[in-house]
Amino acid sequence: MDRRTFVKASGAGVAAGGVTIAAPAIAQAQPKVSWRLTSSYPKSLDTLFGISTQIAKRVAEATDNQFQIQVFAPGEIVPALQALDAVQNGTVECSSTLSSFYIGKNPAFAFETSLPFGLNTRQHNAWLYQGGGLELCRAFMKTYNLHTIPSGNTGAQMGGWFRKEIKTVEDLKGLKFRIAGLGGTILAKLGVVPQQIGGGDIYPALERGTIDAAEFSGPLDDEKLGFQRVAKYYYYPGFWEGCANVSFIVNLEKWNALPASYKAIVEAACAEANALCVAKYDHGNPDALLRLVASGAELRPFPQDVMVAAFKEAQALYGELAASNPAFRTFYDSWLPYWRKEQLWFRVAELPFDAFNAGMAQQMR
Repeated sequence: MDRRTFVKASGAGVAAGGVTIAAPAIAQAQPKVSWRLTSSYPKSLDTLFGISTQIAKRVAEATDNQFQIQVFAPGEIVPALQALDAVQNGTVECSSTLSSFYIGKNPAFAFETSLPFGLNTRQHNAWLYQGGGLELCRAFMKTYNLHTIPSGNTGAQMGGWFRKEIKTVEDLKGLKFRIAGLGGTILAKLGVVPQQIGGGDIYPALERGTIDAAEFSGPLDDEKLGFQRVAKYYYYPGFWEGCANVSFIVNLEKWNALPASYKAIVEAACAEANALCVAKYDHGNPDALLRLVASGAELRPFPQDVMVAAFKEAQALYGELAASNPAFRTFYDSWLPYWRKEQLWFRVAELPFDAFNAGMAQQMR
């Protein structure tokens, strides 16, 4: 049937009472899929928890609601720091979490999130998407029956909230500090007693004095968690997380069972969530910082001797882990040359530009 005949036939059918044209076969072929997602972040943190709801919304929209992801907060299915385990053992299909929470399984988990004194947000995304980092992460995760997709980033973080001032390295000794990832391992070498606590449980621990200090993210999140009410010294920078990549982690068998079109939709939704997350933090952190200072928070830079001592311990730790852990070595051999290359480029163009603008902005006050 040629086009004119088809049009006439369709018109005649509509005039006679309507003709229902079948939906495209490709749409009819898509299966209904229902997943559960457990997040490591409480609902009060609308940016981090919002990563999951944003992805779920986009996936549903792009599949005409054929693919649904139901999002759960910590404690509704499993605690915050058991999100990855729940995906691995099939309790849920997917999670939103930091891979660095799970360095107890293998310190190589840290690479997907970030390393202390590591790459900034743009550099980390470049390593993941263009520098072979994501391929390494997926090969590593596959050994745990997992598939991973970058889905958000906090940007550079603050150094956290302290009940007392930190003036020298000596002030770190015996300090009970909530800190996640390899940052805690490094600071332990300087006398800190690291504590790993889920985001929703930090405030009561700090309020009761169970811990002496806590880091979480940056002003936008820290303000919501209320840390300024129980510890007044707000330190910077969070050198253990120059960025923090949030991972959308899927049970590998469930991922492999998805149609190719659904996989593409999930990848696209995660990429969008990643960009929106960074934008929201860059937009919200400045105003949140001003509000925190106005409410009594006292900003303090970490002393230079603390920064230098921690940097030295970080490099020593990476050398030790690379020598003893094959998975860590595989990552490190890719990551370290990339880190050096990125520092060279940013030192030439990005840093001078940022430093000049920051100085001029200060003068214009």
